[in-house]
Amino acid sequence: MSASPSRSDELPDDLEDAILRLKRERGAILLAHYYQESEIQDLADVVGDSLQLARAAQQADCEVIAFCGVHFMAETAKILNPGRTVVVPDLDAGCSLADGCPADLFEKFVAEHPGAKVVTYINTTAAVKAMSDLVCTSSNAVKMVRHFDGQPVIFAPDRHLARWVAKEADRPDLIVWQGICVVHEQFSAKRLAELRVQHPDAEVLAHPECDDAVLGQADYIGSTSGIIDRAVKSPAKTLIIATEDGVFHQIARRVPEKTLLQAPGPDESCACNRCPFMRLNTLEKLYLALRDLTPEVTVPEDIRVRALRPIEKMLSLSA
Repeated sequence: MSASPSRSDELPDDLEDAILRLKRERGAILLAHYYQESEIQDLADVVGDSLQLARAAQQADCEVIAFCGVHFMAETAKILNPGRTVVVPDLDAGCSLADGCPADLFEKFVAEHPGAKVVTYINTTAAVKAMSDLVCTSSNAVKMVRHFDGQPVIFAPDRHLARWVAKEADRPDLIVWQGICVVHEQFSAKRLAELRVQHPDAEVLAHPECDDAVLGQADYIGSTSGIIDRAVKSPAKTLIIATEDGVFHQIARRVPEKTLLQAPGPDESCACNRCPFMRLNTLEKLYLALRDLTPEVTVPEDIRVRALRPIEKMLSLSA
């Protein structure tokens, strides 16, 4: 179950100050994904996308890693740092992509394609990474697939990212696991087209986990960090962004004069631009995680050792 701040009578009045104090006392580093609440991003030592956070975890010089993201990200930090304590504010902060690619079913899928190299998106469990030849992120997925030019490649689990990678890498023969991200799947191509009519000078920035009909309207397609960088550098004064709206905080800090519009979902009532898993993490839960060093993320050693190889290989190829 989720770690609950039901012990609210034990919470300090100034949570931000208490978190910073605990971070110093624990010798902890705080890593946060761009999709976290803005107050968590502001407290973090490193804010980044999956690739940036994996690098930060690899280079961490600390006793404790407090990971404000989702479970697979904290697992990656633990795989890279077996001797360090890794905690998350909420153990239930999962991922639809990771949950939709269970290790037992993926093992059968791989067995159906003997000889194929396995490239798995970082949005997978440690057990799935352990079956992989390479792990990738949206920042480097095309490069990782090209590493196996001339060989059959299984790509899992995001089908939309796979389709985009297949085009960019000229690999129409990718063997694809049919997973989706519940956030990026929801953006409406029809309503995006209507929004573009209302803002003809806007630039559309989209994450490759979006549906092809959405990507077809994008002026820029890239990873979370790529979207932020393009938003800052773009000459456009208005930006329509098709990814989780946690990125707005970092963009607004760097270019506050720009107008940021969220790509729309299927209807006005849809809050589909917010990852329900990422947003399980709160300041209260982060404080308790640092105070009690729980929930702690662990990875069985046999799985950790096998998952480490494709992660380290990815980081080496991405250097």
